[in-house]
Amino acid sequence: MTSVIPSQRLHSLDALRGFDMFWIMGAEEVVQALAKATGSPIFTTMAVELIHPQWNGFHFYDLIFPLFLFLAGVATPYSIGKELDKGKSKNELLLRVIKRGLVLVLLGLIYNNGLEIKPIAEIRFGSVLGRIGLAYMFANIIYLYTKQRGQIIWFGSLLLGYWLLFLIGAAPGFPAGDLTMEGNVASYLDRLIMPGRLYLGIHDPEGLTSTIPAIATALLGIYAGNLLKNNPMTMEKKAMHLFVLGIVSLALGQIWNFVLPINKNLWSSSFVLHVGGYSLLLLALFYYIIDVKGYQRWSFFFTIIGMNSILIYMSGRFIDWEYTTKAIFQWLGQLTGDPVNLVAMAICYLMVKWTFLYFMYKKNVFLRV
Repeated sequence: MTSVIPSQRLHSLDALRGFDMFWIMGAEEVVQALAKATGSPIFTTMAVELIHPQWNGFHFYDLIFPLFLFLAGVATPYSIGKELDKGKSKNELLLRVIKRGLVLVLLGLIYNNGLEIKPIAEIRFGSVLGRIGLAYMFANIIYLYTKQRGQIIWFGSLLLGYWLLFLIGAAPGFPAGDLTMEGNVASYLDRLIMPGRLYLGIHDPEGLTSTIPAIATALLGIYAGNLLKNNPMTMEKKAMHLFVLGIVSLALGQIWNFVLPINKNLWSSSFVLHVGGYSLLLLALFYYIIDVKGYQRWSFFFTIIGMNSILIYMSGRFIDWEYTTKAIFQWLGQLTGDPVNLVAMAICYLMVKWTFLYFMYKKNVFLRV
């Protein structure tokens, strides 16, 4: 979840990152409140899409995490690549990449467990930020020491190797290729090697083994970033290239789904291609509208979020936003009454957070890793 701020700024990158964070910052609660208040089939369907499936399958909510990791990859050619262009050594940049990755792992530990001393057995080590940190770190190391062809080979090898792991492995007592929560090889390996507690006891959706294919998600973002920064084709053709690649990725993900289900919990290879396809399509859309056509003003709302994404994510661990919202707007909820107050308070909750980010933006305060 690195908040890299490139000098040759892709305005669409900040806006899309903000659009992504918008949904976990409070927009999902607005939709859930609308579904409860109105009973509308449209909002009910949207509300279902904002809940993770229990195991196999895909909902829109499953896109938020991998899209963020993909965008961290997109930023790499504008950050690490820029430093290489300036003449910085690869070894010097390697230390910076490792530091960023480990800082994110540490922030993930703090987010999960707070600033509290606990026995190791009670600590959850797997985290969203930890996965982003490790995947970002290894993808950037690959970027530093390989050309684009090598990066593509790494991308394919990670996905195929991860699939092979499922084909030949399983937990003891289960047949090879078992993909249940208890029987799959990734969850079993996490139970063996990860210290502390797993999120679901026998499985952690941010486990160590399933971080392997997450590296491929970041590499796909690096490919897109390379295209946008370094390819000599016109901006319109770049957007079309991203769009076509997104369609192809979605199609391949659906085909692979027949033998390896799309599964966010396992970050399956088919899931990487599926969410990668949507990520490419969204990047193509935002890039075309904002950077190619120059329509930027509408995206300011999302850009404010995208420029301080780590701050708003970590703030949920230390700031009681619900308490703050009620302290300021409880009167509005009382005036509107049931069931409209659910919607009104959810919108206020979202806007309180956004106002905080806007204040940070005006003061030029950004939490960067």
